[in-house]
Amino acid sequence: MPSGRIHDRITYCCLPFVVAPAILITRSPTLTAVTSLSFLVGGLMLGPDLDIHSVQYTRWGPLRWIWLPYQIAIKHRSRLSHGPVIGTLLRVIYLAVWLALFTFIGIQLLNLLWDAQLSWSTLRDPFRAVFRRYAAEWVAILIGLEIGAASHFISDELGSHLVSRKRGRKKGAKRSADRNRKKRRRKR
Repeated sequence: MPSGRIHDRITYCCLPFVVAPAILITRSPTLTAVTSLSFLVGGLMLGPDLDIHSVQYTRWGPLRWIWLPYQIAIKHRSRLSHGPVIGTLLRVIYLAVWLALFTFIGIQLLNLLWDAQLSWSTLRDPFRAVFRRYAAEWVAILIGLEIGAASHFISDELGSHLVSRKRGRKKGAKRSADRNRKKRRRKR
């Protein structure tokens, strides 16, 4: 399994392979930029290794504590963290719950301190309008996040596969050497 630095290099090296198809498919510099930036966020900040104390985890700085319940609840390299689509959606939903909680606390503080008279219903309509107006951008964000996470779990799988093949070759070579030794002993 590659280290955090190797995962970062893989993310940066894969970026051109995200930008080129994105520009060809969308024909939009904006959607290409959104997809590409989301890919970087998915690979560097919101990737599968948030389930352990990792480079991705430490990048959250003073807010990294929000990932502690996630780490406790999710087993490392399980389908819930490293699985295609499910892992990304789970992390996005998890982060959305925290953002909703922070928003709720912010609304309560604004109402308490400045009598802002804000509520969920006063914020709901503007949020809905933003989601409708920028639907393509939201889809591009989700696709970019998923591709960023995919670069991570694919490299993990390839790394594990290569390590197991290497171990198999070593065992095979050892068995072959043992057989050769036995043959030589019999000949004596």
